[in-house]
Amino acid sequence: MVGTAQEYSYYGDGLSDGNVHEQAQISTEQLQAYNSALLGMQNYLPYGSIQDVLNEKASTELDLMNDAIDVFTEVVIDLSTVVQVAEMAENAATPDEEANVQSFVSENQEALQVSQADVDTYNQSVEDIETHANAASAYIAVSSNEAAVQFLQQGAENNNTTAEQATVSYNKNNQWVIASWASTNNATAVYLNGNDNFGLDLYMSDVDILAAGSETEFYLTSPVAQGYDCFMYGDCSEY
Repeated sequence: MVGTAQEYSYYGDGLSDGNVHEQAQISTEQLQAYNSALLGMQNYLPYGSIQDVLNEKASTELDLMNDAIDVFTEVVIDLSTVVQVAEMAENAATPDEEANVQSFVSENQEALQVSQADVDTYNQSVEDIETHANAASAYIAVSSNEAAVQFLQQGAENNNTTAEQATVSYNKNNQWVIASWASTNNATAVYLNGNDNFGLDLYMSDVDILAAGSETEFYLTSPVAQGYDCFMYGDCSEY
């Protein structure tokens, strides 16, 4: 438009309808889009972000863990009759009380029985909880360790790929979080048992894990900790 104006205006030729300038003007939307793109380019990570990948995987594992906990909680309610019978048997101190327990069991035999389906659901849920909790904790620990993140990020750069194209996984047998780079068949791993320079030594003994769990609200509000009558009927006078 400017070129035409410069060439033709001196000769009294080439008039427009006066609206061509509107096509050449910069809109507020264009201004905002450009500045936003400029900011995005400033923050652009050409090799991606391994930390974001780790955090996303941790979030997925936490969701799966919580789903498994919901299944576990539901089936534990169904299995709570085991606690009821156990408490009655334990508290039966005289032959008469033992006879009452025997009568109760006989009269409620069908309702007190535990199905194989419930046992299978219970067993699978506790396995799933442990699996997903361990994976989530592993990803979060590595993501929170600056040196470990830099190490894995360097792996993406060395293999000329992006973090998002890596296969990132937790391996309980090798006790590491590993990033595999499909473009080169290379892999970069961070150990979680203290066997490298990142200071990640996360593993607890079974005893310590169960002891820690015995102090959590989840356990303390369970039918096992509270007792059957307290949990089911609110009769918590003994607890």
